[in-house]
Amino acid sequence: MERRSPPRLSLDLLRGFRAAARHLSFTRAAQELFITQSAISHEIKALEQQLGTPLFRRSNRSLQLTDAGQELLHAVDEALSIVDAVAERITGTTKAFTVTTTVPLASLWLGPRLARFTRQSPTCHLRLLASNDVLDLEREHVDVAIRYLRNGTAPAAAEKLCDYEIFPVCTPALARHRSRGIRTLADLSRQVLLDMETATNGRIWYDWKTWFDAMGIRGFKAAGSLRFSHYDQVVDAAREGSGVAIGKRPHLARHLKDGELVAPLGDASVAIPGGIYAVVSKTAPADIAAAFIHWLHSEVRRDAEARPVSSKARSARSRGAVRR
Repeated sequence: MERRSPPRLSLDLLRGFRAAARHLSFTRAAQELFITQSAISHEIKALEQQLGTPLFRRSNRSLQLTDAGQELLHAVDEALSIVDAVAERITGTTKAFTVTTTVPLASLWLGPRLARFTRQSPTCHLRLLASNDVLDLEREHVDVAIRYLRNGTAPAAAEKLCDYEIFPVCTPALARHRSRGIRTLADLSRQVLLDMETATNGRIWYDWKTWFDAMGIRGFKAAGSLRFSHYDQVVDAAREGSGVAIGKRPHLARHLKDGELVAPLGDASVAIPGGIYAVVSKTAPADIAAAFIHWLHSEVRRDAEARPVSSKARSARSRGAVRR
């Protein structure tokens, strides 16, 4: 009886499979590889036909690896990592050090500062991956995640960078307006509330609801509202005087320092529902990760030193001091 030869698997098919298996999403795999979602789907189908077994279970718009898919992913991930490492040595290229954080923190705080880190570490090839989802660091090949974690939920391996502070902000002109100025919580009822509505890990998030819940405020009604899908849009609207937004530290450190935005209700309006933490992957290069975390701490200190003493936040326990 003639022995059947194993199929010769295409390297492109295996790379497509690895991306789809890591993300458990054909769409996100296609985005990573800069091809169409249908191309990824065809590649997976071709690979399954060559192997004669399904690699994914498809149900309710979700993907799960089969046992065969899990086994293939383990082998493919190890083999392609070896190939990529050898290719890097031969060509003299270096794998990018990948950092992930939320879209708002990436665009408003981290991104604009990275030039200082690259000047400090000019040989580091840095890649910033902005996502509001909590990514699996090993699966996504991410070295460091900068994450918001609620009070009491941070794992032992997470290193705290600073408190996550939320509070109402607006332009100085709106805060001091003769008829619509903001001096007490009740004054917010005459304002348009600028809100961010987004999904994080499949759950809807509203900035104002988060603040009201943290402050223990129920049934509050404002004159109107504007909702945006991205926080930088909320900030732009606030800077134009369109209403009152929820300010966030460290996100708006520069805007508050420069006086573009102010916290009209002062320190007593600050809630601290959690902190900003750095989480390092087990596979991250230790020397680069340590240098990057050290730099993050220096940036947090820079913000603290530039912050007026009178505006330093009190603990979340002081939230009841807001005048109503």
